Amino acid sequence: MPVITAVIDPITRIEGHLKVEVKVDTVNGVQQVVDAYSVGTLFRGFEKLLEGRDPRDATLITSRICGVCPTSHAHAAALALDHAYGVEGDTEARTAARLLRNLVHGACFIESAILHFYPLSLPDFIPGMPLAPWLPGWDVGRRLDSGTVSRFTAHFLEALAQRRHCHEMGAIYGGKLPHTPAFIMGGFTAVATAEDKALFQQYLEPLITWIEGTYVPDVELLASLWDEYQELGKGYGHLLAFGVFEQDNTAAPTLLLSRGRKVGGAPEVLPVDALKIKEQVRHSWYADTDGSKPVQESDTQPVYPKAGAYSWLKAPRYAGVPYEVGSLARMTVSGDYRGGVSVMDRHLARAREALKIALAMRVWLRELPTGRGAYTHRENPGIATSDGLTEAPRGALGHWLQVADARIAKYQVVTPTCWNLSPRDDGGQRGPLEQALLNLPVANVDQPIEVLRVVHSFDPCLDCATHVTRADPGATALVPQGLPT
Repeated sequence: MPVITAVIDPITRIEGHLKVEVKVDTVNGVQQVVDAYSVGTLFRGFEKLLEGRDPRDATLITSRICGVCPTSHAHAAALALDHAYGVEGDTEARTAARLLRNLVHGACFIESAILHFYPLSLPDFIPGMPLAPWLPGWDVGRRLDSGTVSRFTAHFLEALAQRRHCHEMGAIYGGKLPHTPAFIMGGFTAVATAEDKALFQQYLEPLITWIEGTYVPDVELLASLWDEYQELGKGYGHLLAFGVFEQDNTAAPTLLLSRGRKVGGAPEVLPVDALKIKEQVRHSWYADTDGSKPVQESDTQPVYPKAGAYSWLKAPRYAGVPYEVGSLARMTVSGDYRGGVSVMDRHLARAREALKIALAMRVWLRELPTGRGAYTHRENPGIATSDGLTEAPRGALGHWLQVADARIAKYQVVTPTCWNLSPRDDGGQRGPLEQALLNLPVANVDQPIEVLRVVHSFDPCLDCATHVTRADPGATALVPQGLPT
């Protein structure tokens, strides 16, 4: 048979706009993916918005990059600012700030994990509920009996309430979620009281029970029923984590989820050197560079159209190697997950990570001091270069900052989805998702549900991943009819 090109555009049940193109051929009697392209079709401009501003604006502005992981961006910005301003020391204020940041950040991690499995990924495996927007939908097969479908459907509805409870819990200290204003240079805006600690605990304990008794067992059941997806969707198998949730106030704190990387299936956990991270753009719609460090890429020059380019995402690489990031990378690097790399491994690691974080939140809440301010003042350094490396639910997140004349001179954000869904790099290496789709069996090219299962296992967020363009002087701007010019 001739090679068939199947295009899913847009991929739904993700954040932002993504197109995936696969080429399908019959190999050894199996109809399967023989090539794949991941195409980011949106762009953002938060880095350009920051240039010339007071550095302290970064936490507020970057948290608007995404509505699912706003605390991750705020936290990365706060870390970069803390480093630039010289916020350090083992003080009561820094302890309070660290614990408050962890509690609010943890609430958003758990919310995102629940969102990812139930509303975003589960419909790839069970029949859609008999109402919009789940119908009409693709045929996902009839593997599950009616009792199992009823179980998943009931828990799907429970998950919507649990997500809301996570936001309400995080808002106790965050002020509001998403887009909390509480993460600031030098600390956090809230001051804990005994009353709000008790309220937070009233949310947290039932949530722990639900994760342990419902979410984790549901993922384990799904993995057992679709066991071929414990082999499919591997990709390169290289895993990278910046680590998250500081456990002390030192300059190099112990992290609940560790920093490190693993190459292929090797057992060793290797160190991470941020200086080895570079963004490549040969197949992205930007002016070609030599793969500079992220902070040097903040003055991004769009080039569209461009020969050989097919995505608004860049291609981050560590020492030239494409790495997968996310819950699976974090849990594997930390030694908490010892499975493989596949679609179901990503789901299993994410569910178990949610429980690990929730249990840690119980400890952080107990340790949180009451009546203690969580802010450490420092003067603007005038000139500084720093970074803030942390994790978003979807994986390794880095903010790079340059301050000159007491203002932001350059700012660059490298997101998890840029790591996972990058296009080919300067050497022609596919991005991790593109590689994970290779050799994937596809039963019906008109409804390639198998492709969606792999894509959704990475939990893409194109809102975070893509960049903005600025029109050249004299360019024509088209305004929709009826809007003021």
